[in-house]
Amino acid sequence: MNLISIIDPSSFLKTYTRFHKRDRNIQKQVTEIIDTVIEKQDKALIDFTKKFDHVDLKNIRVPKQSISDALQSIDSKTQEIFEHAIENVRKFHQKQLQQSWQDTFEDGTKLGQIFSPIDRVGIYIPGGRAVYPSTLIMNAVPAQIAGVQSIVAISPPGKTGLPHPLILATCNLLGLEEIYSIGGAHGIAALAYGTETIKPVFKITGPGNAYVAEAKRQVFGAVGIDSIAGPSEILILHDDIDIPIEYIVRDLLSQAEHDPDARCTLITVHEETAKKVSKRLDILIPQLPRNEIIEQSIRENGRIIVVENLDQGVDLVNTIAPEHFELLVKDKTIVSKIRNAGAIFVGKWSSEPLGDYYAGPNHTLPTNGAAKYASPLGVHDFQKHSSYIEYSKDRVDSQGNDIVYFAELEELYAHAAAIKVRLEQL
Repeated sequence: MNLISIIDPSSFLKTYTRFHKRDRNIQKQVTEIIDTVIEKQDKALIDFTKKFDHVDLKNIRVPKQSISDALQSIDSKTQEIFEHAIENVRKFHQKQLQQSWQDTFEDGTKLGQIFSPIDRVGIYIPGGRAVYPSTLIMNAVPAQIAGVQSIVAISPPGKTGLPHPLILATCNLLGLEEIYSIGGAHGIAALAYGTETIKPVFKITGPGNAYVAEAKRQVFGAVGIDSIAGPSEILILHDDIDIPIEYIVRDLLSQAEHDPDARCTLITVHEETAKKVSKRLDILIPQLPRNEIIEQSIRENGRIIVVENLDQGVDLVNTIAPEHFELLVKDKTIVSKIRNAGAIFVGKWSSEPLGDYYAGPNHTLPTNGAAKYASPLGVHDFQKHSSYIEYSKDRVDSQGNDIVYFAELEELYAHAAAIKVRLEQL
């Protein structure tokens, strides 16, 4: 039996649902965790760390010396690669910085926007199945470009009581000094509401497991968040038979190894390609590291959809709105028809992992169909703007009566009176 299902578009559409179910048990547990952190503060963080991470935490905050030591512990090649990745991400995101602007009219009125950075931001870096220094880079660099003055990172501790050395080394390279050995929903609660040790932030970014995602959902409003991240996704649209089957297979697997819930989809016009990819996956997966995770992902959430033509494929892409989208077709101009995708990788040399680590665009992307309304994380997520309004006497004179009329239509007479009193002075 093949690990991955080969289906037609109609079969897919009958069963397709966005991954939106919320586990009521997780909701309840997270609520209890958040309430406990609010009540017991640092003690709750220490207790939950012992419970979930099996670590007796001595220091919630990572000492500066440990951050410095972590950089010394990595080899020169690792450091050089990290530095190049940071440089690439920085160069790309610098183009996103939004500037304040103002229009001045003939009557002296001034209207505009004043952009400013968020004062304090918290970045969540997952632990667990893998280590993600790339996620730290993707979140911290745009925040720095935006001008955020206070950036704090949290990440679950290992047996040493500290986050993974690669995370701490990356913090050093980025110039981050405020790091806490805290993970999970209790870490999100600490960022949102603060404890004796951790000062609350104004926005939280970064992915995590189902408990972290639920915690971000529950603290939203008290703080801003980037998104509620779902499982990772890749979708490949294919019609170019000159592209090696191995490229397609390996790119699908690059996301399957993240998580058993990861979604991997191939849409192709060639039934023969579908069969070859399916057969190769069956042979290859048992040989791979993390094969248990990959097999579950491919078996439960993988699919190959055989379409009649590329237009039908494009419609499916825009319906699914994938996090990562690879376009492996002969006519690359078809990219203009793709409206809903987090990141678009065009051509056989643009494998998805390029975007995860090195290319420059952000790898924190909308998942679970959110690309229909959301965008990749960027500098704009760490900036906010205020409207600037400076009316002149002449403009109040010319527009005041219309504003009074509008306010009275809404039966907001105090609004109208605030303009009337000025008109009387004119």
